[in-house]
Amino acid sequence: MSSCLSQVRLVEGSHSISLSEDLKYYLSYPETYFSDETKEFGLLLFLHGGGESGKDLQELKRNGPPRMMAQGYPFPFLVLAPQNPYEKKWWDVRAVNKLLDAIIEDNRVDKNRIYLTGLSRGGSAAWEMAVQFPEKFAALAVVCGMAPVPYAHWLDKEMPIWVFHGAEDEVIAVSESDEMVKKLKQLGYTVTYSRYDGVGHNSWERAYTTDQLYEWMAKQKRK
Repeated sequence: MSSCLSQVRLVEGSHSISLSEDLKYYLSYPETYFSDETKEFGLLLFLHGGGESGKDLQELKRNGPPRMMAQGYPFPFLVLAPQNPYEKKWWDVRAVNKLLDAIIEDNRVDKNRIYLTGLSRGGSAAWEMAVQFPEKFAALAVVCGMAPVPYAHWLDKEMPIWVFHGAEDEVIAVSESDEMVKKLKQLGYTVTYSRYDGVGHNSWERAYTTDQLYEWMAKQKRK
């Protein structure tokens, strides 16, 4: 044993790692944005699911806010919808955050009114972003996303949360949201839970056509 241990060499090391990401996106503006050049607006960041990853940007228009953007839905804030360039990989939330910061700086955005939402794989990434950047978002809405329960301890308790999930989801079990919501409530968070009976994985069809969701977001502001 002693002869083996004498051969061990422990060294300290350091490397500077620089990563780059090419993120395509859609950005929509509320109609009044261009009529008042002094007013600041909120911004909703939307993260899509796995089905739209690594494909033509037009694919984003299939679901959620990008679909509504294309149909002319009158969002009261800007909507930023980036595309995950990797079909089989998770979102790089650090890259998304850098894109978000660039969009905020280039537009008249109220930094106290940044909202975050995502569905499926994007819902999982939304939970992660809320953990990694806890002082950034005024509200969080997650639709049928995987929800690691330990995240509940690291979220900002001042940030209201709305969770959506189909009770018959066979892709990401509803228990993911059930357990997360249970833990969040135990910890004293402000949480709304829409659990849809008889609905499978595509709970986003109901969630994102709920007008009250955007009315609720628009009322939220970081203190």
